Amino acid sequence: MKKRKKLIRPRPTATARPPVTTTTKGALDLPEEQDPGCPPLGLESLQVSDSQLEASSSQSFGLGPHRGRLNIQSGLEDGDLYDGAWCAEQQDTKPWFQVDARHPTRFSGIITQGRNSIWRYDWVTSYKVQFSNDSQTWWGSRNRSSGMEAVFPANSDPETPVLNLLPEPQVARFIRLLPQTWLQGGASCLRAEILACPVSDPNDLFPKAPALGSSDPLDFRHHNYKAMRKLMKQVNEKCPNITRVYSIGKSHQGLKLYVMEMSDQPGEHELGEPEVRYVAGMHGNEALGRELLLLLMQFLCHEYLRGDPRVTRLLTETRIHLLPSMNPDGYETAFRRGSELVGWAEGRWNQQGIDLNHNFADLNTPLWEAEDDGLVPDTVPNHHLPLPTYYTLPNATVAPETRAVIEWMQRIPFVLSANLHGGELVVSYPFDMTRTPWAARELTPTPDDAVFRWLSTVYAGTNWAMQDPDRRPCHSQDFSSLGNIINGADWHTVPGSMNDFSYLHTNCFEITV
Repeated sequence: MKKRKKLIRPRPTATARPPVTTTTKGALDLPEEQDPGCPPLGLESLQVSDSQLEASSSQSFGLGPHRGRLNIQSGLEDGDLYDGAWCAEQQDTKPWFQVDARHPTRFSGIITQGRNSIWRYDWVTSYKVQFSNDSQTWWGSRNRSSGMEAVFPANSDPETPVLNLLPEPQVARFIRLLPQTWLQGGASCLRAEILACPVSDPNDLFPKAPALGSSDPLDFRHHNYKAMRKLMKQVNEKCPNITRVYSIGKSHQGLKLYVMEMSDQPGEHELGEPEVRYVAGMHGNEALGRELLLLLMQFLCHEYLRGDPRVTRLLTETRIHLLPSMNPDGYETAFRRGSELVGWAEGRWNQQGIDLNHNFADLNTPLWEAEDDGLVPDTVPNHHLPLPTYYTLPNATVAPETRAVIEWMQRIPFVLSANLHGGELVVSYPFDMTRTPWAARELTPTPDDAVFRWLSTVYAGTNWAMQDPDRRPCHSQDFSSLGNIINGADWHTVPGSMNDFSYLHTNCFEITV
């Protein structure tokens, strides 16, 4: 969730302690097409618990094996409890990082990254892989052509995920990564995801993992642009009396920004009936919000047809608008690479390289300057603030996706909105921008702070994952002590956010989930 500076690659990679020479016989035979085959075991998603991760050594608790998860991000300070990788001790000449799958598992591949840090450069450049059923007796992954233990090429920068498929999938309970070389002057640090498929145990010695699934007749899968459009059409055809699909504009690549409207009078604003919107996919590679909105529209349609009284009341007394993909260009970029290989940045921005969450007009600064000058509310209003002149110029840096959403806000009198992101378990509320210029974080409440805190708590208080007292923090902060809500500016400042713009330009109360 933090904005990262672009890292400049330091000195070239060199063999680190202990020196290892990889001959052509030991080099890995890489397939021309790398198809992962098996899904992620769950290091990144936290499905794999901290107790399943072990290592030969760790520089500190904040660099322990529990931090060796793909895409995990560090805190602002190195050396705290939330560092950005597992790092072995400098004197550890034979480091290893181990995952206990707890059940017989077919391991098919490994994805690695280096250490996430603003201040340091640490990554592994090659490693070996071993397997075990009892954590005592180990065997290695071997090269198909030579039969020698395979050495896998790893990373050349901290953030780019690197996929290595095993020459032959291996069935075992434990998998161990053994770094062989790492960046000269750095440490043996990595973040990883393991690709693995469950297998049945013929001797039934291990307890079976609970099967994941749902009894709801909903479409549980990832949808690219074409599949998303098809699904929205199917929902509209199934529930034509309560749905309408419309477009609010196009992306930079020309993909339409489709909205599903759900109401008993679709296409019509009824006096006194609240207009509510959900927006997802502002960052294209944050896929969860998109799927949640696609599931929500299916659920509302299905339950309305069943006569569910709560859903019927919602659709009778509220006009709901669902925008599942504000940044379809970014999503398509990320979708082609896949979740584990795209990293935290690729597909995040639109095709022009614009972060849409910083692209709305800054209305906070002119309002606060007017307040400081005593001009509010007699001369300058504190609501329905107009767009600044600079923002309306033809050469203004405003993404087409942003313009489309602003015009949408201006056409429909929304009163309530939620902006769905991915990457943390928290609800943030305005203001998102700190009042003190250049402050990285600062409590900056709105005059409607009590309402925003209540709206945020309504969601956070009913979200099962947020309410789990044993849940593990995602990255570098534990929001459970705050009730899983936070003022956006007190978390990190976001100038030009959609939340602040929505509140100041249209009086719509918007939170970010």
